[in-house]
Amino acid sequence: MTCTGNHLARRGFLSVGVVGGLGISLADVLRMEQARADLKNYESKEGVAKSVISIFLPGGMAHQETFDPKPFAPVEYRGPLGSIESAVPGVRVGELLPHTAKVTDKIAICRSMTHGEAAHERGTHNMFTGYRPSPALQYPSMGSVVAHEFGPRNNLPPYVCIPNQPNEFAGTGYLSSSYAGFSLGSDPADTTFQVRDLALPGGVDPVRFDKRRKMLDVVNGYFREKEKSDSLDALDTFYDRAYSMISSEKAREAFDMSKEPDAIKDEYGRNQAGMRMLLARRLVEAGVRFVTLTYGGWDMHDNIAGGMKNQLPALDQGFATLIRDLERRGLLGSTMVCISSEFGRTPKINGTAGRDHWPKVFSVVMAGGGIKQGIVHGSSNATASEPEDDPLTVEDWATTIYDRMGIVADKELMAPGARPIEIVDGGKVRQDLLA
Repeated sequence: MTCTGNHLARRGFLSVGVVGGLGISLADVLRMEQARADLKNYESKEGVAKSVISIFLPGGMAHQETFDPKPFAPVEYRGPLGSIESAVPGVRVGELLPHTAKVTDKIAICRSMTHGEAAHERGTHNMFTGYRPSPALQYPSMGSVVAHEFGPRNNLPPYVCIPNQPNEFAGTGYLSSSYAGFSLGSDPADTTFQVRDLALPGGVDPVRFDKRRKMLDVVNGYFREKEKSDSLDALDTFYDRAYSMISSEKAREAFDMSKEPDAIKDEYGRNQAGMRMLLARRLVEAGVRFVTLTYGGWDMHDNIAGGMKNQLPALDQGFATLIRDLERRGLLGSTMVCISSEFGRTPKINGTAGRDHWPKVFSVVMAGGGIKQGIVHGSSNATASEPEDDPLTVEDWATTIYDRMGIVADKELMAPGARPIEIVDGGKVRQDLLA
């Protein structure tokens, strides 16, 4: 008897006898098959996120100059930049977001995000894991949790980092290193962009490639009998996924930016923000479940007007195009897009015309994947220093993202020492954000 569908073991050992020899019973096989069927049924529903594109802006993006301007506040709070009307009546955004202003009817702006961590590392940990940092345990990133829960789709890695894993908190934490994000190794904005190790070496044809894989299987099997460890299991998993990607034309083409028309590249913008977002769209369209994308440096303690003018226009163009492009391809409903940063900036402009760290209130953006369109969730007070209503915690935000992907956030995973840890501790799904 054999089990069809997704591979239970990446070497193709599908018979019940062999699987039983690996310590997996027929009941385990049937449970795995049922879990895959349940996931397929869930993803066929309307208003769920089959994929997530998480756009992270490292350094702490100022909410006042972007998604929560205060045009009537005193100038020392308002800042040096103005604001403009958006497609949603009564909702204004920063003057450097003219493209995004036109798609606000398709996104949700959350102006009441809050946590208490004013240090870059701790704030970043919050936003990548849904947890406050702990000296006792390293928590997994949302991308790694998604990889753990769902695995690959269409021979593509479930979790990809563009251009590379941006920080230690984007990693696997207490989960196996086999759930790490796939890093590109180069920037899609480079004219010579090519994903490392995604092509057959010179002189290696498909037949020779297949022989090498079989030889590696034998070697892996030998060492697995000699030693059981996460590092060996993870290495084997990485090799297997790499072989699947290299041998799959569809997987290789997902990373091939030359397949995109020049007009599309121009629409996104031929810069880091635009090309990274275009690649993210290609990846989710091909089957990647979770893409983490980083752009820029937003730690603007000095001359915030100059810093924003230098970096925000490319983000504005790329993000607005991403939303439009996903919609016209019929993907926005099944792809959640988020913009986040580790915290916001101080209410008052400082002595060097910038803003300092401020975690009490800041803004994030969500769109697609079952999120309401054209809304502003929560608000900050008149000086953008505290939540005015509907505070959005990190735990609630992460729980809501997981919920749209079909992951129950209070499910317990096993940390070292057989210690059960909830994916998110204490969060709740924010129904007011859901379509």
